[in-house]
Amino acid sequence: MELKRLYFIDAIRAFAILMMLQGHFIDTLLAIEYRDTNNLAFNTWTYFRGITAPVFFTISGLIFTYLLIKAKEKGTLNQRMKKGVIRGLMLIGIGYALRIPIFRWLTGSFGTYFMVIDVLQIIGLSLILIVGIYILCQKKTLLFSITMLCLGTFIFLNEPLYRNFAAEGVSLFFANYVTKVNGSVFTIVPWFGYMAYGAFIATLFYSYLLRPRFKIAIVTGFFAVGLGLIYGSSTLLHWLTSVTDITLFFEVANYNYLFVRLGNVLILFGLFYALESYLKHPVILKIGQKTLSIYVIHFILLYGSFTGMGLNRIFGKNLTPHEAITGALCFLVGVSLISIYIIKANTQVYGFFRRKAFKLKTLIKSLNT
Repeated sequence: MELKRLYFIDAIRAFAILMMLQGHFIDTLLAIEYRDTNNLAFNTWTYFRGITAPVFFTISGLIFTYLLIKAKEKGTLNQRMKKGVIRGLMLIGIGYALRIPIFRWLTGSFGTYFMVIDVLQIIGLSLILIVGIYILCQKKTLLFSITMLCLGTFIFLNEPLYRNFAAEGVSLFFANYVTKVNGSVFTIVPWFGYMAYGAFIATLFYSYLLRPRFKIAIVTGFFAVGLGLIYGSSTLLHWLTSVTDITLFFEVANYNYLFVRLGNVLILFGLFYALESYLKHPVILKIGQKTLSIYVIHFILLYGSFTGMGLNRIFGKNLTPHEAITGALCFLVGVSLISIYIIKANTQVYGFFRRKAFKLKTLIKSLNT
């Protein structure tokens, strides 16, 4: 079964990475006095900024799983799984590398900041987990599909149980993957839940993409389920509380950001898939295909990876709204152009870190001998 390319995936990835760029830029540099929670414009920006991470994780789970299942059809599953594990480890390594303060280390000043967990480490670990779960499901698509749907739901429904988990007594290296108390930006739960839902959606595309009227059905489903999650999931959870007397449902309903954000993601998926034929512009597709390059470049420029000197140090939180918006637009364009025309592909980023890892491995071996 030959499956066609899903162009809307690249379009969504482009949207997500550009939203991330402007979100990080404005959040890092906008002056404190302009962060007015009573301001409609600021609240609207904050809300849509909150959609970015769920979109990124969900689409990552979708595209990785879709390619994984396609590889089974092509007879290259083992290679794809191996590549997925290596890719996951590479993302974890890059995530750590971006926070290494090289010049501080050279002066003998060491700390634990580089062990803070961010999006790359969680996506990398999630890719490895998806491969592992696929193997445990004996590479059966239906079983894998049901498992990922149930796993995502289980993670979201149990959010109150790990919300304030401090991982006391656990090594800092591992604790940072499950708690934010040490400064981690993301943790494996609940964010792997979005990856799991993305994997589930990938199985739907794989199984039914070539069916007549699939696009109409899946777009309708995206909008219907998305709206249901946004406006009805809390009501459903309250009803489940009254029926089962399980207080966990009540706690989730009263802080129901996970299911609501998933609803936002599904609405966005439906919109982009419905408009897919209008979103095939080469620039959009290139940006969507180079999210890693863009992420690395923006991290270096904005936060001063390796050197410690980024835009955050130069400007601080001192920009007015007009300056922040103008700067964000320039930042979007500049980082995108660098990624497209200077760093030709994500493979160059992977290649760079792969070469550095090989040199480090060789150095360690030579020191041991």
